[in-house]
Amino acid sequence: MPPVSGIHHVTSIASEPRRNVEFYTRALGMRLVKKSVNQDDTGTYHLFYADGAGHPGSDMTFFPWAHLPPGVKGTGLTNEVSLAVPPDTLDFWAARLARFGVEVGEPAEAFGERLIRFADPDGLELALVESSDDQGFSAWDQSPVEAAAQVRRIHGIHLWQRDLGASAAFLTEVLGFAELGAEQGVRRYGLDGGRSGALIDIRDLPDVAAGRWGHGSVHHVAWRVPDEQAQHVVRQAIARAGRRPTPIIDRFWFRSVYFFEPGGALFEIATDGPGFAIDEDAEHLGERLILPPWLEPQRARIEAALPPLGEAASVGR
Repeated sequence: MPPVSGIHHVTSIASEPRRNVEFYTRALGMRLVKKSVNQDDTGTYHLFYADGAGHPGSDMTFFPWAHLPPGVKGTGLTNEVSLAVPPDTLDFWAARLARFGVEVGEPAEAFGERLIRFADPDGLELALVESSDDQGFSAWDQSPVEAAAQVRRIHGIHLWQRDLGASAAFLTEVLGFAELGAEQGVRRYGLDGGRSGALIDIRDLPDVAAGRWGHGSVHHVAWRVPDEQAQHVVRQAIARAGRRPTPIIDRFWFRSVYFFEPGGALFEIATDGPGFAIDEDAEHLGERLILPPWLEPQRARIEAALPPLGEAASVGR
């Protein structure tokens, strides 16, 4: 079976970059581990938030495309991203988010997990899910959130699809997922027994129109493989399934392959390495604009086109 092990990162679309930084570093207490640009649109930031070490699987990333309208929820898109937090911290998080003016839903339960739902400033739908799994987590010692309550990783994603069967078959037959159960019109699929960080929930909505990218929508979901050899194996399997994957693309901090799954959602296969510390000291990740080597000669032009971000420093707890 192809060696996909879980979520590598989720990339979404924001509007105003400074507001995005403030929300994810201050309200959610995540670390800005890489400040770069969209390598295909260098007039746009690419902002990466993660745990203290920037582990694969903890990484929420954003393209701030201010010219786009708000996204439209619909089929063929990831319409919610869940983040894992430690057990018995939902009350803390509900109170903290309320202090930042965030409207938080009542505590709920799905697939035996306690959670709260809310949205970021652009309307991206998020959930915090209690999980006792601390696999690979590193606390950020400058976070405004105590280590005992910090976001651990991306827990899972929630897709809407018009044809559940086609997407489910691809997940299980090509990427190695297993169906884990169903409740309230949602089917859950997972890797490695359904651990935190390796979950997809799919709602089958055959009569709902396709969604559209914009502020507050997920652009793509990346899935982890350990190295380029494993990535090649997965890419071949995707190609045999008729999904027309891109060639392997060097993103410098990892290698990427992109494709659309049968329901229309954009997926990526990304390698775990070489990682964010390849071009920055691990103690100073995200403090300055980093460009991959092939864009470095254009630094002056790129910096002149980017709006100021302000500081992502920690604030009072």
